[in-house]
Amino acid sequence: MSSKKPLGSSNLRLFQMLGLGAVATALAVFAVARPGTSARADDAAAPKTASAAGDAKPFTEKIPGTDASFEMVPIPGGTFTMGSPENEKKRKPDEGPQFQVKVEPFFMGAREVTWGEYGEFLRNYQKLANQKGTPAAIPADKMADAVTYPTPMYELEAGPILERMGRTAKHPAVIMSVFAARQYTKWLSKKTGRFYRLPSEAEWEYAARAGTKTAYFFGDDPKKLGDYAWYFDNSALSDGDAGYHPVGEKKPNPWGLYDIYGNVAEYVIDQYDENWYKQFAGKTVAAKDAINWAKTQYPRTARGGGYESDPEACRSAARSKITVAQNDKDPQLPKSPHWMSNGFWLGFRVVSPAVEPNEAEKHKWWDIDDPSTRQIVEKDRAERQMHELITPPAK
Repeated sequence: MSSKKPLGSSNLRLFQMLGLGAVATALAVFAVARPGTSARADDAAAPKTASAAGDAKPFTEKIPGTDASFEMVPIPGGTFTMGSPENEKKRKPDEGPQFQVKVEPFFMGAREVTWGEYGEFLRNYQKLANQKGTPAAIPADKMADAVTYPTPMYELEAGPILERMGRTAKHPAVIMSVFAARQYTKWLSKKTGRFYRLPSEAEWEYAARAGTKTAYFFGDDPKKLGDYAWYFDNSALSDGDAGYHPVGEKKPNPWGLYDIYGNVAEYVIDQYDENWYKQFAGKTVAAKDAINWAKTQYPRTARGGGYESDPEACRSAARSKITVAQNDKDPQLPKSPHWMSNGFWLGFRVVSPAVEPNEAEKHKWWDIDDPSTRQIVEKDRAERQMHELITPPAK
């Protein structure tokens, strides 16, 4: 099967029109306007290149069968310098050496995935569990196409903390594992018929920078961070303790991304490796070739910092190493592959590439990528897992 679908992908058609300067009427299918420029970062405008001309429009995706919806904004293709220079204040060694990355155009969630969206995914576990009789077995040759739903979280420990911070439709969803986040993107893809996935680390940094080269997209002065992010200095809730806030309350970056810094740190697809950048020194590589595909359950990578982060952890180049310590409060053995018992600061946002990949590549973004998770899901706790085959809507 071809890896490109030039006639079957609305994302690709949109960005083809963007590059050709198509007339506005051809873009009418994306009628949702980008947020007003009055809320833009005031120190860093998006580059005025052909691929960033702004003709592509955001769109709103409604999840079929639910009341949930979310906005996606276009991220133009281009080449950027990944990592931080050695003279950037409070940089860490894992942010270098810098190298050039070529990024293909894609759409990205304007906001972090919320409980309103993620909750619809979680409900399916109980829905299947409550069915009369034993759910029909999925044939072995179809299991790869099935979505695995997270088992219920450990509410005794997590519930009070989440209720304190908020579990409304506008609060960011947190404490899921990378595997659960990836299964959410698989479910979302099957429900909507549009391919969704986690961003790569390079795509995330490129989108966060929005054409800038400074420590933050608004410049180098961390004193301005409070205009754009919830972080250690300003995230206290009404009880005086820090917590995440409803998404989209702060100003977005120049490309329309809210809370790209702070609030909750955001998973990317990459395994964490402090030395990963060294192999690319002095080179220009495609974003897909810069991915560190995971081989073990830990460590993983998150970006952007969270509500308890210091300003330096929210910089565009800053990387967070996620280890098994983020799940050490899980009392179960083996520990849940779906939840991170300490990860109240960990969430994610989704992306959708302009070119829809073939099925094999889609599964590389969605499915189990480490032997530990595979053993738990397929053997140690197989009787507790709930899987479902979903037929995508016709295109």
